[in-house]
Amino acid sequence: MYTFGIKFGIKYFYFGWICISFIFFTLLANAQDANLKNLKMLVYTKNGEGYVHDNIPHAVKSIQKLGKKHGFEVTITDNPSVFTEANLQQYNILLFPSTNNEVFDNDKQRLAFRRYIQSGGGFVGIHSVVGTERNWDWFKQMVGGSFVWHPRFQKYQLKVIDPAHPTVDKIPGVWEQEEECYFMKDMYPGIKVTIAHDLETLNPEQKERIQESATPYNKLYPAVWHHSFDGGHVWVTALGHHMKDYEDPLFLRHLIQGIQYVADQIGPLNPAKAYATSRDFPVRY
Repeated sequence: MYTFGIKFGIKYFYFGWICISFIFFTLLANAQDANLKNLKMLVYTKNGEGYVHDNIPHAVKSIQKLGKKHGFEVTITDNPSVFTEANLQQYNILLFPSTNNEVFDNDKQRLAFRRYIQSGGGFVGIHSVVGTERNWDWFKQMVGGSFVWHPRFQKYQLKVIDPAHPTVDKIPGVWEQEEECYFMKDMYPGIKVTIAHDLETLNPEQKERIQESATPYNKLYPAVWHHSFDGGHVWVTALGHHMKDYEDPLFLRHLIQGIQYVADQIGPLNPAKAYATSRDFPVRY
């Protein structure tokens, strides 16, 4: 009888622990989604003169689905006239999916974008966003760098180098992808890298150029990063080249966790904090 009582108690202890764990993680998930509900996101798809990625419509569709699933509003546009201070105040996050080259018509629009960031806005960039506005130093710092070159599209490995960060939850420590390994110049030293390209797993046929392009990095090179910059909060993934990525559950998890992270950092916009009076006004680090 005593043995039966112990077994009975252990059984219901584990049952209770499972129930409590289920409730805890359900509440956690709901709390995370709460930061996304009622959030308004502007997805900007304009490309300047030059190469335009065919992944953009697929990225847009996937972001719309994520918005519907997680309860945030998504507005899509390729019209740079939306970049006015008054209009941008309605958005919590601006997302640029594989934008490239010059995406604004004039410096007034650039200044409105910068003042939005300074007001505490959020920014998410995907893939070739690092090839955007290559002649604007402030943008290159904000996004983390400026695209130079990539080896051919191929299967290789990515490594999670900050496993405690919430954006890499349930992302494999070694993540094999077919991707383009982007190399950059004018890199901003303040970015905090969470996932890196494993350069040793790239095809060695372009080894010399890879080593030259990766300098001063050696075996690992930034692939995904975040930082707070000039009042705003930024998350960038250089991944997402192929249209099929936007139907891959793991990549979509990667994407929503980046969006979630930015949503967790931002609060109400405060235009009084915007200080720049020109696109190249010195940054107050």
